Formats: sequence, C-alpha cells, structure tokens
Amino acid sequence: DYIFYTDWMWTSFVVFSVSQSTMLAVGAVYYMLFTGVPGTATYYATIMTIYTWVAKGAWFALGYPYDFIVVPVWIPSAMLLDLTYWATRRNKHAVIIIGGTLVGLSLPLFNMVNLLLIRDPLEVAFKYPRPTLPAYMTPIEPQVGKFYNS
Repeated sequence: DYIFYTDWMWTSFVVFSVSQSTMLAVGAVYYMLFTGVPGTATYYATIMTIYTWVAKGAWFALGYPYDFIVVPVWIPSAMLLDLTYWATRRNKHAVIIIGGTLVGLSLPLFNMVNLLLIRDPLEVAFKYPRPTLPAYMTPIEPQVGKFYNS
C-alpha cells in the first residue's frame, strides 16, 4: 500500500505538472489571443481549481483519503501568464514563449510546495489500505483434491 500511494503521488506530480502546465498555457493563451482580454488565464485557472475540488470530493466519497487527490496550484502561474500577456500585448509570440515558459517553470514549483504540505504516504497507506476487490470479483481458490479421502 505504501508503494501504491507513493507511486500515485509521484506519477501525479510528474504527469500532471506537464499536462496541467500545457493545458493552462495553451488554453489560456489561445483564448487571450482571440479575445484580447487580459485576466483570462486566472479565470480559466479558477474554473479548473473548482473542478478539481469537485473531483476531490468525489474520490473522498468513494472512500479514498482526503489528500489522495491534491488540488494543483494553477492560479499563481495563471497570474504570471496574465501579467506576461499584459506586458507583451503587441507581440503574440512573446506571450506564447515567455508566458509558456513561466507557467512551465512555476506550476511544478508551486505543486511541489503543495505536496510538501500533505501527509506522509506511509501514514496514509496504514490508515487507508488499498481498496479490495468486491466479493464477486475475488478469485476462488481451486478445490482440487478436497474430497480425495471422503
């Protein structure tokens, strides 16, 4: 169970940092360039944060520990992206390169700080053992030789 939770935490950090950075940078820059509205990235990040809180509640309702899902810290990175867009409004390529780099570097950093604040996976593994299979999916041991002497 310890391996299960530590692997899940590490996978979440690495895979989600890359995907969330890309999702935020591409989605928000695309929207900002077509609407011309600064502040769009922060709005976008706020929606994703609320969505993740809902998902966290759903997993918790399924019996997983409260910090099994760690809510990513999108909003500060999105504010950096909005600031970059405001500063480089005349150069669309600059907001993509500079803003995307800032998001790609800052979001994993904020998420690492966030992960440092959650409980130790070993404690979580002992308190919440990995969910077992339901009775109808549990393998049945073969009954070979059971009635040999009867």
